[in-house]
Amino acid sequence: MADDGAMRIFAVANQKGGVGKTTTTTSLGAALAQRDKRVLVVDLDPQGNATTGLGVDGRKFERSVYDVLLNDVPMVDIVEPTGFNNLFVAPATLDLAGVEQELTSVISRELRLKRALASVDGEFDYIFIDCPPSLGLITINAFAAATEIMVPVQTEFYALEGLTQLQRIVDLVQRNLNPTLRISKVILTMYDSRNTLSTDVAAEVRRHFPDELCRTVIPRTVRLAEAPSFGQPITYFDPNSKGAKSYRALAEEIMNG
Repeated sequence: MADDGAMRIFAVANQKGGVGKTTTTTSLGAALAQRDKRVLVVDLDPQGNATTGLGVDGRKFERSVYDVLLNDVPMVDIVEPTGFNNLFVAPATLDLAGVEQELTSVISRELRLKRALASVDGEFDYIFIDCPPSLGLITINAFAAATEIMVPVQTEFYALEGLTQLQRIVDLVQRNLNPTLRISKVILTMYDSRNTLSTDVAAEVRRHFPDELCRTVIPRTVRLAEAPSFGQPITYFDPNSKGAKSYRALAEEIMNG
């Protein structure tokens, strides 16, 4: 089990797209799995990039995260092994695209994922929920189910734009659904140390999240961008690359609290 005996459930979220959420979910998950931790990736993005990025074809499954959210299917019934030791995925399919509308009339619609995860309680050390780039019902389900939130932040000019809104949703979920929820980790992604903007953004993020900002930064590299199209996390695709080394260092940081 996890380092202190409790399963940690991270919602990986940022309503800005293209900030490295899925890359962080799959790469960090794989790095922890390689450290003999049992890891489940829950793909809540209708695009299913976390599913395909782990080499799994979501189209071949009769049931997916969609059925978990809408049809009361226990999470344990849809979990699939990946080709990587200790690493499992709850796959997304395109059906998920319509789930926001379909959920609006469902009783306790914000707690569907939390209830479904009860079926895997104690089975994993870490669960990473890859959230879509929005703050709708799917993301609120992730926040209600999570023990903590991880926010990848791209080191670009508008990096902090929208994080105020994210914090507002977190506060709302805290008050109404999940009192212990908090943003516990903020990760700088696509970092270029030669770029003054990256350094400036890092300083700005550190001002806003002094305790949450991870020491490890994720560099902007071609190999990180290429890995998903081969259906492999970076730590398998190119274990000696800068990206792989960064995610292994991040895994150490997460494990050490």
